[in-house]
Formats: sequence, structure tokens, C-alpha cells
Amino acid sequence: MSILQTVKPESATGDVAHIYAQIKNAWGGVPTAIQIFSPNPFLLKHQWEYYGSIMQHPALSPALTACIRMLVSQKGNCDYCIDMNAGMLMNMMGWTPEQVAATREDYMASPLSSKEKTLLGLVLKATSDSTAVSTSDIQAARDAGWTDAEILDAVNHGARMVAGDIIINTFKIERDF
Repeated sequence: MSILQTVKPESATGDVAHIYAQIKNAWGGVPTAIQIFSPNPFLLKHQWEYYGSIMQHPALSPALTACIRMLVSQKGNCDYCIDMNAGMLMNMMGWTPEQVAATREDYMASPLSSKEKTLLGLVLKATSDSTAVSTSDIQAARDAGWTDAEILDAVNHGARMVAGDIIINTFKIERDF
């Protein structure tokens, strides 16, 4: 149980109940990592809308975004997010446990495309030491075929994952998977 009081799906009312219904309809349930935002319906709605947009991103593949979340969370010591995204890679993207383990050890060993590995490397560098990112790092992503909007979206996704890790770890979110 979280150390922050959250609204459970069975006792949700108003805006929280409405958003929970959308989440349940899309995912079959409301993960505890989403319930943590329930004390503030604005944040809950914002988080849910963001998930919807990133999961249907026209250029960032579900495997790439799951790798961003898993590897950023690995640096943030967020076991919930590491395991959730490793599970997504295996159960939704068909990766083997060995491929996930190899990716966790070295993202260059992942089954992602070279183009995706270039962008993933940039995101990992930005979330590890943002001041170390240079013009040449951005140009390398462009040269790999990414637009500036896609580069921004990927780095934003990594940065939001840092924040998510902090929230999940701070409030001791329990695994529900």
C-alpha cells in the first residue's frame, strides 16, 4: 500500500471515477502507479492523457518507449517501472527474457533498430547528465532520421520517467502485476 492516500477504483467518484473508467476500459484495470495521481484529479487526467499520446506515438515505437522507461528507471532504482516495462517488452513485443537482460546490460545489444538505438542513447545521456548533451548528439539523432519533434518527444518521455520514478519510489507504490 502506498504511504499516500489514494482513491481506490471501487470508491472513486466524480472526475476520478470518470478517468478510472477510461483506464479500466483501455487496460482492464487501474494500476497502482496511476492511482497515485488520484488525490489530484488534474494530475490524474494529465497523466492518463500523456500515456495515451505516447502509447500511440506515430514515430516512437512501443518497444522504444518501453526501453526508455525501463532503462531510465534502472538508473532511478524504480523496480516497479523496470519490471513493468520488461514485462511489456516480453508480453506485448515478444522479446525473450535474454533480449531484455541484454538490453538492460547494454542498450546497444537490444533488438531495436540502429535508428532507435541512436535516439535511446541520446535519451539515456540526457536523463543521466543533461549538461553533457551536445549539438553533435542532437545532430546524430537527426542524421539517424529523427525529426526535432521526435527527439523532443523522446527526451521528454525520458524526463517524465525520471519524475515518475521519484513519485513511485517516494510513495512506496506496490506492484500490482
